[in-house]
Amino acid sequence: MRLLLTNDDSLGSVFLHELVHALRAAGHTLCVVAPKTQQSWIGAAKSRHRPVASAVADCGLGCPTWCVDGTPSDCVNIALAHLLPREFRPEAVVSGINIGLNASLGFVIASGTIAGAWEGALHGLPAIAFSQDLTAEAFEAISRADGRPDAPTLAMVRVAATHAARLVPELVAATAPHSFTVHNVNFPFRCAPDAAVRRTVPARVRVTGLFSPQADDGTHRFVFQHGTDLSPTAPLTDRAALAAGHISHTVLDYTRLGVA
Repeated sequence: MRLLLTNDDSLGSVFLHELVHALRAAGHTLCVVAPKTQQSWIGAAKSRHRPVASAVADCGLGCPTWCVDGTPSDCVNIALAHLLPREFRPEAVVSGINIGLNASLGFVIASGTIAGAWEGALHGLPAIAFSQDLTAEAFEAISRADGRPDAPTLAMVRVAATHAARLVPELVAATAPHSFTVHNVNFPFRCAPDAAVRRTVPARVRVTGLFSPQADDGTHRFVFQHGTDLSPTAPLTDRAALAAGHISHTVLDYTRLGVA
């Protein structure tokens, strides 16, 4: 398949690179257009009030690659309108693999990873977002190592990337054009090669108090938390599936927003 890839952790993300390697190994043809800098929790923001620069990048990925000084939504919008070669008509947009989960309502709405996929859906394309759940300790270790995972985490990401390469054709085939849907796929921590895929719904998680008290300089700092899960016992939620070691697959159907 011909796939446009993006993410929100920046072009330098090892998680993105592992997804590229797995998809290329599976025989897919890729173009990568990813943010220059970290864009987590940016949602579907577009850079309306400043110019956005794009440039060809050489990251050794073995496929045409560009870096965009903007958001994931910027990346996909600019890629589809201006960057991709004329002969390259993507059959889907794939975003990720995100460093950390994107599960539950609060995280889905805030996710730059999902927003990158959503931009593809807005262009009528099948769209898939992949995210890798991590413990707080694993996430902090990656942050301290400037984005470089340790050997066990890297091995886990490679397993997740292999799952992703298998899932992409299935999910694209199941998606009608102009359906305004995003397949949100989350891999559990220590994802196993035989992990089962379970259909899920977003957990109803209340996420509050994400900023520290005001410091002496008048600023507040972001403080991550998973939130409080208020979900009913059924149907199966993305958070519950991950906790059980399953791969969570949620279909985000944006045509069902609103009340008739």
